[in-house]
Amino acid sequence: MGSLDGRVVLITGAGRGIGREEALFFAAEGAKVVVNDPGVAIDGTGGDAGVAADVVEEITERGGQAVANTDSVADWDGARRMVETALRSFGDLHVVVNNATIERNMGLADLSEEDFDDVLAVKLKGTFAVTHWAARHWRDRFQAGARADRAVVNTSSGSGLLNPLPAQVSYAAGNAGVAALTVVAALELGRYGVRVNCISPSMSRTRLTLGVPGMGQEPPASRFDPLHPAASAPVAAYLASSACPLTGQVLSVRGGTVAVNQGWSLGGHVHKDGLWNVEELAQKMKELPMDDPFDKLAQALSGALGTTGRAELQEMINALLDQGGRSGTASA
Repeated sequence: MGSLDGRVVLITGAGRGIGREEALFFAAEGAKVVVNDPGVAIDGTGGDAGVAADVVEEITERGGQAVANTDSVADWDGARRMVETALRSFGDLHVVVNNATIERNMGLADLSEEDFDDVLAVKLKGTFAVTHWAARHWRDRFQAGARADRAVVNTSSGSGLLNPLPAQVSYAAGNAGVAALTVVAALELGRYGVRVNCISPSMSRTRLTLGVPGMGQEPPASRFDPLHPAASAPVAAYLASSACPLTGQVLSVRGGTVAVNQGWSLGGHVHKDGLWNVEELAQKMKELPMDDPFDKLAQALSGALGTTGRAELQEMINALLDQGGRSGTASA
């Protein structure tokens, strides 16, 4: 008996990386899987229907059940069609895992309107679109008397929640938006028996991160690989299982570590019974402890880059921005 026996699951971006590992893991746990992936490049261009088909073949060869869908999550009707694929193929839909993403890494001054829109269309609008069509089906089933457990598992990133990275303004904005969407959707959809949670993988070896120093090194086969994209799959499966009580949570996953994100939280404050003037604020704000984004980034990257000073970190940021400005596409 698997933890997902009988569950019908739609996983977007399931042809490679984290999504592929989730599809394989979910199928091994007994789920019937819709493998969605249009097979695009990291920057969202191109397309290859064979990417999703290969994962389906791998699942079926292992005795599981899966079908492929190659629609784009950024296509409103395509999002509806992938939900319909689950209903047509397996008769129901219990879980949506929103994993699809693209990157176009360059500095804000170089990023075009089209680049920004395209990244947000996949990461943020795509998460909304697929969840929207699933939610409409679940609402209808609930109002008809069906009381099956339903779940959405969204995918965010440390770049957006904990350590937004230079040259990733669109990617970070999209991921932060997905986390906020998760909490609102959990509050709204609970009335229909739908739980909504989010995982935030960190330091995972995928196409998007292979260009980062230290990410390409794999440990011996006998040792646990904390950077392997499969590390997120059991966490996503737990959130997708009918036994899971959680909703409205954002969980960071880094190797074998799972941490609860608390979101934006209030820190220290200053107060005056009246309207501040600029000079008063300039003096009083000195009393408040504040995080330095450079220090936070250096700490977040220490596992891959080693201890680095502010000057060295600024040089790295400059290099990332210069590279992104020249290439106009993701560096991974």
